[in-house]
Amino acid sequence: MFNNRTEAMWLALPAALFAALVFLVPVILLLSEGFRSTEGWTIAPWIDFFSEPMNRTVFWRTLRLGLEVTVVAAIIGYATAWAIVGLPANSKGRMIGLIMLPMMISPVARTYAWIVILGRTGIINQALQAVGLSDAPLRILFTETAIFIGLLQLFLPLMVISLISALENLPKDVVPAARVLGASWFTVFWKIILPLTKEGLVVGGTLVFTGSLTAYITPAILGGSKVLMLETLLYQHVTVSNNFAAASVIALILVVMSFAANILLKRIATVKGKK
Repeated sequence: MFNNRTEAMWLALPAALFAALVFLVPVILLLSEGFRSTEGWTIAPWIDFFSEPMNRTVFWRTLRLGLEVTVVAAIIGYATAWAIVGLPANSKGRMIGLIMLPMMISPVARTYAWIVILGRTGIINQALQAVGLSDAPLRILFTETAIFIGLLQLFLPLMVISLISALENLPKDVVPAARVLGASWFTVFWKIILPLTKEGLVVGGTLVFTGSLTAYITPAILGGSKVLMLETLLYQHVTVSNNFAAASVIALILVVMSFAANILLKRIATVKGKK
């Protein structure tokens, strides 16, 4: 006679098989293209991909921007989350609602709004020229700076919400106690707040880093064809050159980088927690 757990497993089996059929199998077939050729299994697509200087530049640019967005989002996220957690319940709810509001707007609309702000006749250039900091409009669009700003605005709410959840579980008396004992705010953050909220940082960091790596709309609009990222390069290989082997290599790189970021953040959090 089957127990409840076994029955539940058998009931879930059809759904699991369906998910594997429509999701895992196509993904595995796509990723395997990077190791196949007309002669059989090979790593030639990987050698061809990394032998191109442009591909190496795009790879390091994507990794660097992902790390920069994640680090800046964590810094701003901790400050914002700490301020929101200290608010009264009603004000806290309203602030969380304002943070979540941009996520209800299409990323396309949010990204096109940055064209109005960062363009040669945009608000930023007009302000710089009005105060005399620039004689001519600055070129901000179609640069790494524009992509960084767009990605940060796109994924910062995910970091803030993750850290708010972690900070709300922080014991209320540990920070005042540390301050009474003479600890500086840096020591309080490094020795108390960071170790006790590491799970929220891991979740938020994984979401922001993975999102920054895999976002297509923002780099495509704000970077254009002048500043390529891995995801825009992948799109070009699929739609323009029909080079599915190179596209498979890029897809697997993005998957590996996403999993590696999560594992690295968990390892850092574990080491910090043990200390």
